[in-house]
Amino acid sequence: MTATRAPAGTAKQQWATGLTAFGAVMLMLAGVLNFFRGVMAIAQDDVFLTTRSYVFRFDLTGWGWVHLALGVVAFAVSIGLLKIAPWARVSGVAIAALIIIANFLSLPYYPVWSIVMIAFSGFIIWALCVVREDDASGLFG
Repeated sequence: MTATRAPAGTAKQQWATGLTAFGAVMLMLAGVLNFFRGVMAIAQDDVFLTTRSYVFRFDLTGWGWVHLALGVVAFAVSIGLLKIAPWARVSGVAIAALIIIANFLSLPYYPVWSIVMIAFSGFIIWALCVVREDDASGLFG
């Protein structure tokens, strides 16, 4: 009795599917967390620090709207990633990069959480960029 081998592309497609799904779920979580961070900042919660001498000093309510908008867009893009929309991978990388920039600029207001979100978004970019187009062609189907 001889064992039959699976086609060579199957393992690569499973790997690509897993990484894309990982990136989509991470982006969805980042979107939800950014949404709630935006709501907290708009409500001017006492969780945030206030600094007087920061180069990128903005109003806390303004940062709240930025994070809220990024959260909504990130959630929508993650849905597109799960549905394998052609625009979703590039948009996912772009929105994760914007989340990194926004969290860097708002670092003094909530330092630990900003660093966590920067690392989180870095994993999203990695997961969406490591899959080649030919590996991803047969995702979820």
